Amino acid sequence: MAQTETALLSVAEFDKIPDPPGGHNELHHGECVFVPAPMMEHTRIQRELVLLLTRYCQGYCATTEVPFRPFPEHELWVADVAMVTEARWRATPRRAWLSGSPELVAEVLSPSNTVQEISDKKWTCFQGGCLEFWVLDPKRNSIEVNTPDGQARTYTAGDEIPLDRFASGKLTVAEVFAD
Repeated sequence: MAQTETALLSVAEFDKIPDPPGGHNELHHGECVFVPAPMMEHTRIQRELVLLLTRYCQGYCATTEVPFRPFPEHELWVADVAMVTEARWRATPRRAWLSGSPELVAEVLSPSNTVQEISDKKWTCFQGGCLEFWVLDPKRNSIEVNTPDGQARTYTAGDEIPLDRFASGKLTVAEVFAD
């Protein structure tokens, strides 16, 4: 049986697709991918991380649900939490997407996430210029910090995460998962 080739969606084509109820669409490697809306636990962790990054990392803008284009075409991803320099934030037009990956991307694991999906997002972010990729696991109250050179370290409740690439100081894992 012959296999049918499917054309990759461009960003312009993808932009015409309406978001479905209960989530949003992203463009991964030319394919439209549905991402379900998060639960409150997820949102609370996002909010807490944004507040902490904002407190510790002067000169950066941290926020949730940041749309970005790690590559010029066939890609439009959304970071659970992203941090970019204030200059880069201000330089991005309001009716556009962030060009390249954010300096820091943090993903809060949800039941719908797969290991392959997170690995692909991490690789894509690093290829687009990301400096650190964090994976926050609410079940384990842990944060895995990954760097483009392949280094990864997992921090748990009693640990502090150094913010050396972005600021002086450390962020405690317990603060992120505090209720």
